Amino acid sequence: MAEVPAALVKELREKTGAGMMDCKRALAESGSDVEAAVDWLRKKGLSAAAKKAGRVAAEGLIGVATRGPVGAIVEVNSETDFVARNSEFQSFVQTLSRLALDADGDPETLRKAEFPGSGHSVEEELTRLISTIGENIVLRRIRRLSTGEGGVFSYVHNVQGIAKIGVLVVLGSTVSGETLAAIGKQLAMHIAAANPLYLDVASVPEAALDRERDVLREQARASGKPPAVVDKMVEGRLSKFHEENVLLEQIFVVDQKSKIAKLLDLESKAAGAPIRVEGFVRFALGEGIERPPANTAA
Repeated sequence: MAEVPAALVKELREKTGAGMMDCKRALAESGSDVEAAVDWLRKKGLSAAAKKAGRVAAEGLIGVATRGPVGAIVEVNSETDFVARNSEFQSFVQTLSRLALDADGDPETLRKAEFPGSGHSVEEELTRLISTIGENIVLRRIRRLSTGEGGVFSYVHNVQGIAKIGVLVVLGSTVSGETLAAIGKQLAMHIAAANPLYLDVASVPEAALDRERDVLREQARASGKPPAVVDKMVEGRLSKFHEENVLLEQIFVVDQKSKIAKLLDLESKAAGAPIRVEGFVRFALGEGIERPPANTAA
């Protein structure tokens, strides 16, 4: 296949919604002429998916899979939650989450992987699914987590049978599998409910702290206190920010009294070996996708 500029591939994908490899092939066959490549895709029967590519896809499913020290989470979007209830769509998402266990966390790598039992790639299976179901479907993002010692544990929060939130949490420990799994599931459920942004205080970006300090300082100044007192008020109120956004500083949602850090200390003592959270990821379906305003007149 002739070398095709990446910028042209990107332009054609945005224009048609066709798969990356199909776009590269179309451009190669068309001498890098974008409009001719569009026609090539149409002639090859890929236009059915391309016509739907411009539609906003903010519904769908979160899929998770774990295998001992490895875990993966994927978000696949559709236009309506009706499609998320489609058994073929659900099977597709479940298969992708398992395939992601052996991917590198890059959606493009996953798209190029062979889709089991089909004889073609994930990208091609996605195109087939779009044509079959009749809605735009997007593999939006994936994450893969792993640990050298311990395990990766998951939780999927279902709303009316549709996975709206998915969580992976990595625990590093020599504690036995069953004990660690029970703790891992509890922590994953907590993360789903409490939505922490950072693992520990040290991992909070300085920019985020500066932004929070600016807000708190303006609030404290309104009290009319001297600058030195205002500074102390700001630093004191930062602890509230940490309790709301830092996993180890949050109050455990189950007992409503213990910080997660304290909970891990107690569990470590009971198990006879240290248990530490090495990382986590939480996907909420459609977060960050700008949805068009509803046309109530229509």
